[in-house]
Amino acid sequence: MRRDSRLSGVLHVLLHMAAQKGPVTSEILAKAMDTNPVVIRRIMAGLREQGYVQSEKGHGGGWMLACDLSKVTLREIYAALGSPALLAIGNRTEAPGCLVEQAVNAALGKAFDQAEALLLARLGEVTLAMLGADIHRRLARSGKSSDIERAHAS
Repeated sequence: MRRDSRLSGVLHVLLHMAAQKGPVTSEILAKAMDTNPVVIRRIMAGLREQGYVQSEKGHGGGWMLACDLSKVTLREIYAALGSPALLAIGNRTEAPGCLVEQAVNAALGKAFDQAEALLLARLGEVTLAMLGADIHRRLARSGKSSDIERAHAS
């Protein structure tokens, strides 16, 4: 089963944008993410609707952050993506009248609910600013350029 990496990808894009002084084009962000600019534009349109980014048209235009990174949590970005499924596993539903399936689903359902609640709580504790600080600590330890874009390419 393929994993949904949209949250990770969007966080990646937002942190690249935070490292820039001005607008960033969809083409530049797509190159950093090894994807198509259309994918970036689609994602950014949803984030713009939520007020996390804004766009400028024309020469020198592109995408810019429109939020305070210290006030935006990973959970909020997750919600802005439409709250995709957190777990890749789920209950079997082929025989809802089966007592065995009911017992298994009840046990698993409770465990799944607890795991999701724990994960969502943790996502709510981490801000984009905290991720940015972690990136800068990693850059300092690595001895690479403090410029996130040059360090990304190396």
